[in-house]
Amino acid sequence: MATVALSLALVPVGGALAQSATPVFQDNASEARKNAGNSQANAELFYMIQQLQGEIRRLQGEVEEQRNLINRLTRQSRDRYIDLDQRILGLSEKVASGGGSATPSAANLPSSGSEPLQRPVTKVYRQPEREERQAYEQIQDLIHKDKNYDEAISQIYDFVDEYPEGDLSVNAYYWLGEVYLVKPQLEQAKQAFTIVATRYADHRKAPDAVYKLGVTLDRLDEKAEAEGRMESVVRNYPDSNAAKLAQKYLDSAGS
Repeated sequence: MATVALSLALVPVGGALAQSATPVFQDNASEARKNAGNSQANAELFYMIQQLQGEIRRLQGEVEEQRNLINRLTRQSRDRYIDLDQRILGLSEKVASGGGSATPSAANLPSSGSEPLQRPVTKVYRQPEREERQAYEQIQDLIHKDKNYDEAISQIYDFVDEYPEGDLSVNAYYWLGEVYLVKPQLEQAKQAFTIVATRYADHRKAPDAVYKLGVTLDRLDEKAEAEGRMESVVRNYPDSNAAKLAQKYLDSAGS
């Protein structure tokens, strides 16, 4: 009887242990599955972030390439702009010369051995207003203070587009030649100085422009043409500082 009683007493205890062990096992398995699911989700999220970061870097690279291409095309188009401007000027002078009504200019002056041509009639240039003067002063700061020649070139083109045929516009063309001469981009400098020397031969910047055109031609190893420009400075602008510099060049070339 004692043995039976002991067996009956142990049955509830064993059953309770069995019942209590089952949920613990199930909870651990569930937690493991949950952790595994979280790890997989984190791995997938990390992979997606890596892909997005790679895509962003790729797009940033493409944007930078496009920006460089746009800047290069802008510079090329502006160089073509001044070249086209000079070609149009040359054609207009040829047409005018054919009709017998050409205005003498520094570009058409004989290099040596002939009588000087008459200088064109002085015209009145439009004087700048406040905003135009401020824009011009900003260009001067870029050239002289910041030495940021590329930005200066960009702003000069914008300036002559926005404020054409003004007193400071002629100055801007002259400084365009100076900046190109410093870079050095000699063909562009030649074109810029030629615009001032031919189209604006009566402007106060014309003597300096013709002289610097001679300097540019000398650097391009076009010696005879350079001497012709220097002679035209001395002949047509004898009282200018540029004439003194031009005479020094001629004296040095003849020695």
